[in-house]
Amino acid sequence: MLILGIDDAGRGPVIGPMVLAGCLIDEKNEKELKKMGVKDSKQLTQKRREFFAEKIKQIAETFEIVLAFPEEIDEKNKNGTNLNALEALKTAQIINRVNKGYNQIKVIVDCPSVSIEKWTDFLKTKIDNLSNLEIHCEHKADVNHVSVSAASILAKCAREKEMSKLKEEFGDEIGSGYCSDSLTTRFLQKHAQTYGDKGIFRKTWSTWKDICATIEQRKIVDFK
Repeated sequence: MLILGIDDAGRGPVIGPMVLAGCLIDEKNEKELKKMGVKDSKQLTQKRREFFAEKIKQIAETFEIVLAFPEEIDEKNKNGTNLNALEALKTAQIINRVNKGYNQIKVIVDCPSVSIEKWTDFLKTKIDNLSNLEIHCEHKADVNHVSVSAASILAKCAREKEMSKLKEEFGDEIGSGYCSDSLTTRFLQKHAQTYGDKGIFRKTWSTWKDICATIEQRKIVDFK
């Protein structure tokens, strides 16, 4: 049976896209990836992730990578589609792209929601053809299944590539894009207004809103 592992990277950042990747392998590929030492991307250095990503692309039956940029995330959020629901839509997009011409596929997804059953039910409503699919959504699937580990590496590398593009355009001071990164928060404080229309910030995030509120407050104080 073929196995399609799916995982995300960049759910939480205030800057840059969320990335989802799917990696389709068979049992032989699975053994090969395990032997190579493929594991959850968070347990690997960037250099090691990049090395594995190239190997995974060569070994896998196929793979898919989809992105959700800040403007899409914000638009969906404003229309009542939260990040978990958007991730389900992107997951279904990967499944629908891959699920062509294969007899039987076991799909394993690293579930982003606390409610696995509810999220899985929603995901299934967005899949075009369920007849040849066996859907498994789990927490920590990226640690427990090498197919999902491989997907996590592809997703993380794609996210890092997108951040590299942003650094080329806006400078290294943009940081990792994560709210906990002091470089990123300083970049936000300095450039929220300058680059506000560039489509790089998630403006529905509380970090963005808080910093913008602080900037406005400073303006009022300065004006007085």
